[in-house]
Amino acid sequence: MTDQHPTPALTAEPHRHPNPAGVRRVAVLTSGGDAPGMNAAIRAVVRTATSEGIEVVGVRRGFSGLHRGELQILGPRDVANTIQRGGTILLTARSHTWRTPEGRARGAQHLRDRQVDGLIVIGGDGSFHGAHYLQQEHGIPVIGVPGTIDNDLYGTDHTIGYFTAVETALDAVDKLRDTGASHERIFVIEVMGRHAGHIALDVAVAGGAEEVFIPEDAKDVSCVVDVVKESVAKGKTGSIIIVAEGYPGGAQGVADAIEAGTGMETRVSILGHIQRGGSPVSSDRVLASRLGEAAVYALMEGRSDVMVGRQNHTITFIPLSDTWEKRKDVNRDLYRCAKTLSI
Repeated sequence: MTDQHPTPALTAEPHRHPNPAGVRRVAVLTSGGDAPGMNAAIRAVVRTATSEGIEVVGVRRGFSGLHRGELQILGPRDVANTIQRGGTILLTARSHTWRTPEGRARGAQHLRDRQVDGLIVIGGDGSFHGAHYLQQEHGIPVIGVPGTIDNDLYGTDHTIGYFTAVETALDAVDKLRDTGASHERIFVIEVMGRHAGHIALDVAVAGGAEEVFIPEDAKDVSCVVDVVKESVAKGKTGSIIIVAEGYPGGAQGVADAIEAGTGMETRVSILGHIQRGGSPVSSDRVLASRLGEAAVYALMEGRSDVMVGRQNHTITFIPLSDTWEKRKDVNRDLYRCAKTLSI
């Protein structure tokens, strides 16, 4: 069950948030794959903490940097002019060392040496595993902030970076549709989503795709042959097929099935890491700002081992373990809508 954050009354002046945990210094890091809006979250953490008289320590290169002691003090000016930037100013890396108890113990000691009262981790479920074990083994309070373009974390309607990734993919689809129509070709476009089809579904509906393949529905790839044949019979001279990277066989497998079953010229376009980059759209900036602020308040309130999310426009908290033990399904109504509108 999610725990909701109380909504303060509207006021013209910034309010001082209760700090029963007596937090005086917090650390923040980004981990795993980068996502547009991570800098907005870092900025929100730094400026919220500073406004509450709390010092912030930035950890460079994620858990890998924490293991090596790459820590630096961050102030409001250090995060100026970053809200519009993609990537992460703190850098990110995947750490094999952090997967060992010895690696986590060394990182925990670096935090204790800096007198850090709590750690905010911006990332996905792999990053949250690392934060969870740090708390379990060393008692350091941790708060997770969902930052991943895949939008696959249970406990929040959207994750930081998702909105921008959809817009980036959609822009590419629109351009590919232009050239596909000009050459009367079929384009099979692969978008990110290793275990989840959220990006694929949104792009399929917004891009007017004829078919979409997602990991949550591993239907037989042969069905696309009938879809293409029906499209041709209806007078369509080109088709757009969207495939999430986690669908078995990927875009190439779908394209091979189309050419084998129809003999029609088919092109594959794998969008790849371009979806992670670029300036975050306004929705990601706002979401990141809200979640970064709430993460600082959560530590001040004495919370730990939870992810801060947003559901129905309300800040919520769920145990970090729920983010990988429970599955977030795609919007089935949107899946139906994609099929209905593809005629």
